[in-house]
Amino acid sequence: MVGPVTGLSKSTRAALIPLFLVALGVVGIENALTRYFAVAKWSEYGYWIISIVMAGFALSGVAVALFRDTVERHGAWLRAVLPATMVLAAALGYERIARNPFNPLQLQNPTTWADQLLNIAGYYGALLPFFFLAGLYIALIFILNPREIGRVYAYDLIGAGLGSALALALMFLVHPFLLAPLLLVPLALAPLFQPGRFSTLGGALAGGALVLGEAILLLGTPPAYSEFKAVYAPMNTRGAEVVAEVRRPRGHYLMLDNFTERVDADVSNNASMMEVEGPPATYGLYRDGSRIAALPKAGGLGGGYADSALSAAPYMLRPRAGVLILGASGGFRLAEARALGAERLLVVESEPVLKHALTHGLGPSRGLALGDDVRLAEGGPLAVARAAGAAPGERFDVIDVSSDFIDAAPANVTALTVEAMQAYLAALDPDGMVSVPVSIRDFPVYAFRIMATAREALIRAGVERPEDHVMVYRSAWNARILISPTPWSEADVTALETFAAARSFDISWRPGLNIEAARAGLFNDLPVVSFESGTVISQGTDDAIAREAEAVLQGRDSPSSRAFNIRPQTLDRPAYYASLRLDRPTTLIHRLEVLPQAEIGALVNLVVLAQAALIALLVLAAPLMFRKRKVAAPEPRRLWPVLYFPSLGLGFLLIEIFLIDKAAFYLNDYSSAFALVLTSMLIFSGLGSLIAGRVVALPKVASFVSLIVVLGWIWLVFTQGEAVMLSTLDQPAWTRGLLVLAAAAPVSLALGLPFPLGLIQVGEGRMLPWAWGLNGAFSVVATPLANLMSREVGFSSLLMVGAALYVLAFLALPPGRQTRSTLDPLPVSSPA
Repeated sequence: MVGPVTGLSKSTRAALIPLFLVALGVVGIENALTRYFAVAKWSEYGYWIISIVMAGFALSGVAVALFRDTVERHGAWLRAVLPATMVLAAALGYERIARNPFNPLQLQNPTTWADQLLNIAGYYGALLPFFFLAGLYIALIFILNPREIGRVYAYDLIGAGLGSALALALMFLVHPFLLAPLLLVPLALAPLFQPGRFSTLGGALAGGALVLGEAILLLGTPPAYSEFKAVYAPMNTRGAEVVAEVRRPRGHYLMLDNFTERVDADVSNNASMMEVEGPPATYGLYRDGSRIAALPKAGGLGGGYADSALSAAPYMLRPRAGVLILGASGGFRLAEARALGAERLLVVESEPVLKHALTHGLGPSRGLALGDDVRLAEGGPLAVARAAGAAPGERFDVIDVSSDFIDAAPANVTALTVEAMQAYLAALDPDGMVSVPVSIRDFPVYAFRIMATAREALIRAGVERPEDHVMVYRSAWNARILISPTPWSEADVTALETFAAARSFDISWRPGLNIEAARAGLFNDLPVVSFESGTVISQGTDDAIAREAEAVLQGRDSPSSRAFNIRPQTLDRPAYYASLRLDRPTTLIHRLEVLPQAEIGALVNLVVLAQAALIALLVLAAPLMFRKRKVAAPEPRRLWPVLYFPSLGLGFLLIEIFLIDKAAFYLNDYSSAFALVLTSMLIFSGLGSLIAGRVVALPKVASFVSLIVVLGWIWLVFTQGEAVMLSTLDQPAWTRGLLVLAAAAPVSLALGLPFPLGLIQVGEGRMLPWAWGLNGAFSVVATPLANLMSREVGFSSLLMVGAALYVLAFLALPPGRQTRSTLDPLPVSSPA
């Protein structure tokens, strides 16, 4: 067996430049569509885009396999005209989704959900043609250049990686709704670099298609915020004005000025009797249509309302406190803490735009003069708490989590994990406390999840009776959970009861609480409701949290632990909105109308997974159709591709999603993590694919070396990864970014080898495009599957399953066989 021809003709190299541009444009438009869903709808529905992309690729692979001879015969002509058709398909599809009246809220209504299913089908009908054509183009390049599979796949991956990077860079410059018009340009440029007799025709068609496509996008139905987004009502209030706009890959920010914007503080119903002023008017800051904070107007940063706020209790219990505040809430949390007598403040603000607004201002909202008593910390909450715990002089009396902190940035969910609470407890003075807010508007289950997490942190800290270290008090809509490293004293219990009674708040748990006696004096009814039936169980006024608090804190079974997931949050399983039991689909369907919007993402993943699995099975069965078509040279039956390519499609994505999540925690920024990991993995995998063409004579050996690198990397991550991350959390952002790149590069290089090696092994027949489509079909299965696995089992499970899949792929790959593409010293197919 001899190696491949290493010398590439100039025309063949030029033929791969259009592939690079097409891959760049396709992935860029995929990013633009995902941003559209995040801004105009809700981000969890962006999983449909991934599903549509890979479905289009998979179906195109099957189509090319079925009609391989015809596609190859007309390959030069198709390669010239396909970019123009892709431009038009992308423009028409994007304009159609802007007109789609899809309303996610109506999916939760038993009388309206059927119409919304038709709207979802409309998304597929609008976008599938574009991604089918894109997949057709890529599969065409594979079958026209079977001797250069590694190089073709490398151009595809590197183009895709740079397309993702380009889309993210453009998000700094243009509105998310204008990304698609810009990203049509690389597609239209592709035919200009295509040599051969059809290049002029292709360039002319692409130029005309670009002009028409831009007209469709810019003059057709403009994308807009849907009416159910939080920003819609304030934007359409009389006199409302957008006073500032910030464009970032992490989100599109709008700052609004209208009379409805106020500090979202939970204040006592007795505030007027206490002669406490109400929360002041503010500017409202929205990211992707969701409100994340209030920003102060001139002279409006007073904290006079703080004494009546639910969050005030820790400051009453610990006068003149040294405080670590997680989330400045535009500066209002600082004003509240100062008004309540705090003397030393360290502030963690993880959301970069909010942090910049705090120090430098945003639009008409001026930056704050922090003063000598306030320091703004660098890094995320876990890093700051760990540093404080290691420095005795930095201990705090109160660690106060702001009510809007968790929703202000995706990476902030790690602030409520067991590991984070361990760090908080270590950073407190012995009589200090952690104050954690919980919304109980939907269910009290989130309070139980925080209590279960606190219990686990206390047990890891050596506490024998966690129930003596926790107190819970609440209003009608929100609860605060206080956690102390030492048991609560009688004086603390009495002080909290006095605080709550003066403000009509209720104590839902304290050491020794008599539940029945407490029911008689409740200010705010919180009835016990059966999730299965939706009926109220309790009679008279009641407190659903008080009914189960002791059982949760003692780790015993309770009604909520049976109906929901109330297990502790950890760095391996950090999702805050993950209380639904997915093993009870009938109950979820019956109670769909009351599910919190933040929980719907898991159900969307289930639906996408089901449809992805169906598509994958259809693609898997495609060879059955091959036998019904008469061809000159029938291909032998081979089972190994059925195991090999699905394993690679699943395994690669599982490892990629694991890396993105861990990098998001490490960098404290999901958008930067996504961009860095995705771009680096695609580019380094592309470089690995280039190596595949040089080791084709020894595919099993090369695959074994790749497997050893992957397994060794996974072993290092399991044994050393978390320790390295935690020990370097205090490093500058650029240093941590380089460490993420250093972690992603070697495994990505190894992951780039197996796929082209497998394509070379299947030969030049119909199995080649089918194998490419099969890999794509199972890649779309991987995304919802990974999200569900990480939610239910933990992110570490992605690595374990990924390792098993790559072992399976290695075992399935044959040691090498005699094929035309590996034996005959024929030139690469003419690029024509």
